[in-house]
Amino acid sequence: METLNLPPIEANIKEEGDKTMIFDSLRGRYVALTPEEWVRQHFVGYLINHLGYPSTLIANEMGIELNGMQRRCDTVVYNREMSPLAIVEYKAPSVAVNRKTFEQAMAYNNVLRVPYIIISNGLRHYCCHIDYQHMTARFLPAIPQWQEISNKLDA
Repeated sequence: METLNLPPIEANIKEEGDKTMIFDSLRGRYVALTPEEWVRQHFVGYLINHLGYPSTLIANEMGIELNGMQRRCDTVVYNREMSPLAIVEYKAPSVAVNRKTFEQAMAYNNVLRVPYIIISNGLRHYCCHIDYQHMTARFLPAIPQWQEISNKLDA
């Protein structure tokens, strides 16, 4: 798999028939190792091991209903009250993050109404803070530490 612009992880990888599988500790099972899944596992590792996000407040492949159809958010981060705090969408490293990527995340946000949207293709990472009170959105220079975003919302 491709080297990413994220800290390395200790990945538990196995072959199952003709498929390569990676263990997702949040889902508690092996999943197909696709380029997008490689990004997800590294990014979740980054959130937990480097930015202090509690693993118990992160869910992968979170199901939502959007316009009468079932969809899955790649990752949802919750606050301590179990309210959605951030949507994280991943793309494979070969896929450029563009307007369509943000539109997908914003469509999911119509359901969850989170204050943070994070997008990563493993090489480039974007974080947008949405202020619903002032109806503004601004890109942040970096992905915030857990302490920074949890204090703002849990205070």
